[in-house]
Amino acid sequence: SILIDEARTPLIISGPLDDRSEFYNTIDAFIPKLDASDFEVDEKQRAVTMTEAGMEKMETMLRDAGQLKGSGSLYDVENVSVVHHVNQALRAHKLFQRDKDYIVRNGEVVIIDEFTGRMMPGRRYSEGLHQALEAKERQPIQPENQTLASITFQNYFRMYEKLAGMTGTALTEADEFMDIYGLEVLEIPTNLPVARIDDDDEVYRTNAEKHHAVIELIEDCKKRGQPVLVGTTSIEKSEQLAEALKAKGWEQHDFSDPNAFAKLYSGDEGATRTKVFAILNARYHEQEAFIVSQAGVPGAVTIATNMAGRGTDIQLGGSADMRIRQEIADIADWGERDRDPRAAAIREQVARLKEKALAAGGLFVLGTERHESRRIDNQLRGRSGRQGDPGHSKFFLSLEDDLMRIFGSGKLDGMLQKLGLKEGEAIIHPWINKALEKAQQKVEARNFDARKNVLKFDDVSNDQRKVIFEQRLELMRDDNAEQTVTDMRHEVIDQLVSKHIPENAYPEQWDVAGLDKAVREILTIDPPVYDWAKEEGIADEEVRERITKQADEWMARKAAQYGPDVMRYVEKSILLQTLDHLWREHIIMLEHLRQVIGLRGYGQRDPLNEYKAEAFALFENLVLRMREAVTAQLMRVEVVQRPPEDEVQELPYMEAHKIDPTTGEDEMAIARVSLGASDEAVDPAARNPKDPSTWGKVGRNESCPCGSGKKYKHCHGRYA
Repeated sequence: SILIDEARTPLIISGPLDDRSEFYNTIDAFIPKLDASDFEVDEKQRAVTMTEAGMEKMETMLRDAGQLKGSGSLYDVENVSVVHHVNQALRAHKLFQRDKDYIVRNGEVVIIDEFTGRMMPGRRYSEGLHQALEAKERQPIQPENQTLASITFQNYFRMYEKLAGMTGTALTEADEFMDIYGLEVLEIPTNLPVARIDDDDEVYRTNAEKHHAVIELIEDCKKRGQPVLVGTTSIEKSEQLAEALKAKGWEQHDFSDPNAFAKLYSGDEGATRTKVFAILNARYHEQEAFIVSQAGVPGAVTIATNMAGRGTDIQLGGSADMRIRQEIADIADWGERDRDPRAAAIREQVARLKEKALAAGGLFVLGTERHESRRIDNQLRGRSGRQGDPGHSKFFLSLEDDLMRIFGSGKLDGMLQKLGLKEGEAIIHPWINKALEKAQQKVEARNFDARKNVLKFDDVSNDQRKVIFEQRLELMRDDNAEQTVTDMRHEVIDQLVSKHIPENAYPEQWDVAGLDKAVREILTIDPPVYDWAKEEGIADEEVRERITKQADEWMARKAAQYGPDVMRYVEKSILLQTLDHLWREHIIMLEHLRQVIGLRGYGQRDPLNEYKAEAFALFENLVLRMREAVTAQLMRVEVVQRPPEDEVQELPYMEAHKIDPTTGEDEMAIARVSLGASDEAVDPAARNPKDPSTWGKVGRNESCPCGSGKKYKHCHGRYA
């Protein structure tokens, strides 16, 4: 289920963004006002799109509510995020169903795993979809998440040198295991011959007819004392069947009550005599162990959602160990509990119940709907007939089932009516099984294509991910990043000079003003670029060398002034924080690119090749921005004195500036290292420019003792 089913969804590590709960509630209030003609739902592709009429109606409502910026058009550039959230709210209302895709529990919207039927607490949909579901269900809206790191399951598992697994249903996915993971699937013969009888499916026209037939079979098995496992595809479907059983006089058994548990199975005829059933779905997750342990008792009826991945054998006759733990709970020690006479009596009774269940035909697996994947159907069937035990399996379907409705032939209903199929009658034929198998193969092929497509695009970003993570690991291991930042600084200078001084160009053709501005903004130094350009015989290489020399001298003075240990710490901190910040931005840009690149197909271009080219250009830009940002921050970094505690409370130990190379704006503070200093006046001649601890008290309007020529309040004392 992890290597195949979950591989469609990438593994994401995320962090919270700003709270925008009011905005989600505002958008959510507009969705119920849309008519069926305002949107189109494609269940096959799990997509919903607004029609022209729907767009106009939504635009009017948003404009009246003051949610649109600019000219008030929904598709203005300023309103791109509004369009995105409208689409997510539409998906939440029209594609995602409560008790099927998610449940609401303790004030939270909890995702349900479509393959195992289990809750997945802690997991959230991205891109604002989870917030849209919370708004739909009137639950507290959690802040939206920003992707910090992302990788597909395929690329994650391919990082291991060795990969293997064991499952009873891998053969249907053998091609995918080979294509994606390079793994062969080997079929191991069963320990004992399979004695289970697998009947052909019964197909009814409506769900009501199907439920009637299912309940009849359940009651028939109950009379024989045969345990029944009823498989459904969702919480909603399991509870619909439960309501139908209750209408026939059945009761739902509460396995959380030990007394009721013991009473039901106190006698050999207990479960057969009483019309009770148990439900195993995400709502009763905590009771799963008890429910599964006793599902093999003669006459037991268990309604379950997907049984994939539960990894629990249903033992005919029930589980003696579970009953001992439950019924002899007054003895804490397991050894003493097992020696208690009541334990022996329970084991004897379980042995008798097993013989009775075997005589009744073993576990009867009754499927109420086909799943999208044949593998999940096989996992449900496989709960019966374990280790050579007898068993029975049968699927009951209707033309209203999701698989039949979405992927089956639309002509089937008309054909059944022409055949004169009366209400309550079923059609049973091997052709039906083959048609259903083909429908499932279509779905499996579609899902396989989706997984392959995700992998192809992720392989592009995976190569970039490896480069960035390897570089980050090197930075983490290396305590001395001086050479790295020096190389970055020189590369930035080369880039600036090459950009503003064309190769083999005359000084009159140089962009002197642009170079002067860029050097001031990024390097914070003030070289006489205009004067150099007037020198006779000056070349671009000489300008490059002069700027490099001046920048190196500037950094050398900082290192000498603040000490090598402080500078190495600051360099490493700035490198790591800048890399992390820019990589997060890069992931978001790649995701946005991935969402729109498919439109290139309309221009007869291969979206994958276009994505590779665009992603590479973005990565090159990331490297360039990394060099400029790190260089700009280090050229500005200042080590200042810590002011007395009675003047300034809680001065941060580390602060810094991240200056945007294009605007010169301060984006982020990093690395301003505080040092202690005396409050006493000191003779200026005794001050060491490289050691701030010798400066004593400095007047705010005095020249800074560091020798920069600036006033103290504008230099080392600017934050004092």
